[in-house]
Formats: sequence, C-alpha cells, structure tokens
Amino acid sequence: MRIRTIQEKDNKKIEAIIKQSLEFEKLNISGTAYFDPYLGELYQFYQAESAANYWVAADENDEAVGGVGIGPFGNHAGIGELQKLYLAPATKGQGIAKKLIQTALEFAGKHYSQCYLETFESLTAANRLYEKFGFIKLEKPLSGSEHNACNAWYIKKL
Repeated sequence: MRIRTIQEKDNKKIEAIIKQSLEFEKLNISGTAYFDPYLGELYQFYQAESAANYWVAADENDEAVGGVGIGPFGNHAGIGELQKLYLAPATKGQGIAKKLIQTALEFAGKHYSQCYLETFESLTAANRLYEKFGFIKLEKPLSGSEHNACNAWYIKKL
C-alpha cells in the first residue's frame, strides 16, 4: 500500500468509497460529504484550492482504496481542515488511516497553525484515532461549517 496524491482517475473510486461508507453508517444524509457537489471531482477540487491536497492509499494495482484531504476551513485564517477520510471496508484495521492522517498532518503543518475536523459521535474508532493524534474535542463546531449534520468536532495545534 502506498500513499500518493489523488489523480483524475481516482475520482469515481473515491466517490464510491465515501458514499458506500456513509451509507453503511446510515449517514447518507443532508449536511454530510455525501451531498458535496464536487464529490465526484475531488482531483479538480483540490487542484483549484490553495494550501490544499488530497491523498489516496493505492493498492498493488494502483487502485485507490481510501483517501484524505486537507484544505482551508472557511474564513478562519491559519486553520486547515482534515477532510474526507474514508477507506474501503476491506482495508480497515490495517493502519492505512493512520498513514493517511500522518501524511495530511505533515502537509497541514506547512500551511496552517491548527487543524480542525468534523465527524460523528457514532464513528467511535475514528474518534479514538483522532484523539491518538492529539486532536482535542470541541463543545461546538467552528463557524462556517458546510457539514451541519456532524455532531463531533475536533481541533489540533500544529
């Protein structure tokens, strides 16, 4: 498994992984990444953003099996957001999410002073992983969130 920057060929695969993951968790609801208008064009979206990138975990056939992004968060100067961390079900529990987060945080540290993320209380394994990386749980979201269905928010100093 290797981590690389997203390529245009990964768009549909990553979109499918994100949608299947949210459907499995019954989180395919309004106010989540499921309905992001650019979900099927992540390569183009991240190319157009400044201080942003999206990485995929690619298998031995260079097929994307998961990914994560970093981008600016709203109008909050100095705050980047960990975005769209999703894995294909068969790859969970192999340390891939950890490698993706490490890659994303290394990049974020070069562009931001803090990293924010939004998630769900029900995703307990993911929340434990964020806490292991030093993310601190917030009482409420930062202003400017596009994912208003989320009910857990974290921030980390970089």
